[in-house]
Amino acid sequence: MTETFETIRFTADVVVTTTDGHVLLIERGWDPHKGQWALPGGHVDPGETSRNAAARELAEEASLYAMPEELVQVGVFDAPDRDPRGRYVTVAYRFTVIPGLPIEAGDDAVNVQWWPLAALPPLAFDHADIIAAALTRTED
Repeated sequence: MTETFETIRFTADVVVTTTDGHVLLIERGWDPHKGQWALPGGHVDPGETSRNAAARELAEEASLYAMPEELVQVGVFDAPDRDPRGRYVTVAYRFTVIPGLPIEAGDDAVNVQWWPLAALPPLAFDHADIIAAALTRTED
């Protein structure tokens, strides 16, 4: 029997919501989905946990800071076709904040904005599904 191997990339995403019903989205500066809105997130670095990567990416892309232990895991998203670059598996986290926190785009985000959960733009990847899962998850 011949074994086949697939390259799998590991990422982390964060659903940051406000207590008044908004979600933090970044506008992607790079392909795939350049110019589309997405959740803050990115690759997990070697030796890093997905929770630490989520906190780091949130700071890099939106200048919003969370302690890793403040992030609540939503789930693992691993559909084979969720990213056009190949197989990506992401662990998604949720973080709730008060309205009005300052945010600033950085890293590969060209813009960052609070969007009303009731009026989201079209989202990159499967991020609409991740947001839906985060909103239905009960807090620990």
